[in-house]
Amino acid sequence: MKKTIVSTAASAIILLFFGTAVAKADEAKKKDQATYRLLNLFGDVFERVRASYVKDITDKKLIESAINGMLNSLDPHSNYLNKESFKKMQVQTRGKFGGLGIEVTMENGFVKVISPIDGTPAFKSGVQAGDLITHLDEKPVQGLSLSEAVKLMRGKIGTEIKLTIRRVSTQPFDVTITRAVIPIRTVRSRIEGDIGYVRISSFSQPTEGGLKKAMNKINRELKDRMKGLIIDLRNNPGGLLDQAVAVSNAFLEKGEIVSTRTREKRDHQRFNARKGDLAHGKPIIILLNGGSASASEIVAGALQDQKRAIILGTKSFGKGSVQTIIPLGNNGAMRLTTALYFTPSGRSIQKIGIEPDIVVEQARIEAIDKNHRQREADLRGALNNGGTSGQPKRQKSDKNQNSKRNQGSGEGQKEKEQSRQDFQLQRALDLLRGFSILKMNRG
Repeated sequence: MKKTIVSTAASAIILLFFGTAVAKADEAKKKDQATYRLLNLFGDVFERVRASYVKDITDKKLIESAINGMLNSLDPHSNYLNKESFKKMQVQTRGKFGGLGIEVTMENGFVKVISPIDGTPAFKSGVQAGDLITHLDEKPVQGLSLSEAVKLMRGKIGTEIKLTIRRVSTQPFDVTITRAVIPIRTVRSRIEGDIGYVRISSFSQPTEGGLKKAMNKINRELKDRMKGLIIDLRNNPGGLLDQAVAVSNAFLEKGEIVSTRTREKRDHQRFNARKGDLAHGKPIIILLNGGSASASEIVAGALQDQKRAIILGTKSFGKGSVQTIIPLGNNGAMRLTTALYFTPSGRSIQKIGIEPDIVVEQARIEAIDKNHRQREADLRGALNNGGTSGQPKRQKSDKNQNSKRNQGSGEGQKEKEQSRQDFQLQRALDLLRGFSILKMNRG
């Protein structure tokens, strides 16, 4: 009897599992059939467009547009990259390309040189800031967009290009330059009195190395006199996740930097900091605005949550997603959103952004009281102060150092002038100097 009961129960279990398996198979079959019907619909639409659209259009164009439409419908950051777009993206992330080594803009239809990059072919050929490039290989640049002109100047390493240059007080002249590997400079730095300033424009492969180089220079110049550090991430659109992690890690001794969460729990990742603070514990202020996105927000969120930096400026863009580039053989690649990232406190900033600790809108700095006001010293019969000035003594070393730094290059002077007009930067400098004074007074 017992044996019969056990046998019956076993049979029931087998039938249950078999039935479940059959049901799942049927469900999968129905799903596949629905998918095939939709693919047939796509085929019908494709053929109708080929046959009846008002203009002749290539199959390649139709299919690429269809793929891009599919990806674009998912979210704003998923898209299709054709061969040309994929190559451009690789140049941006690798941080180098075959070119001349000049930063340019457009002015009155000509390509204007903002500055040649030190050590590049353009720099060695004598190209100067302010030069106007009127012809490329004897072809006029007027009528070209900036991107079209840049594309012509870039090219295979070792090839030559002839630039016709118009310079103030000289006749137009030709310069032949051989293209070489040009690194993209994503990190710039300078000294603001006794405060270090680092500007990160994007997060590509050279960013970590550029940051270390910049911090070594700042630490070498300021030594123990450094009162703090400003990291400028304004209008930084982001870039590579590993570079955002590396930049965050450069100023943290421990703790979580960021976590990423995918559809599958087993693929979740956490990134933690290792010992080694390049700022040696000095106060840090991060400048942020609405153009700061993605990797910039990872850095700002990590240092904010870990109480390592004060965020000053305006709310960031609010892109809290991670994209994976999936190559498609000779047909380019697709950029697909595969994860969301979370700051150390567990918050997602998707569609929210990073809220600054101190909100400072960008504004114009203008002196409004330029007229001399009467002071005590101007009054007849005013008492003397007993022979003391009443002013705290300035350290001679600071004065000497500032004097030396003010004798810098033309580029350095231009940067200093720009910084004086940068309201957010000036507020950050004031805040760091205030910290230093408070610390000094407390002993």
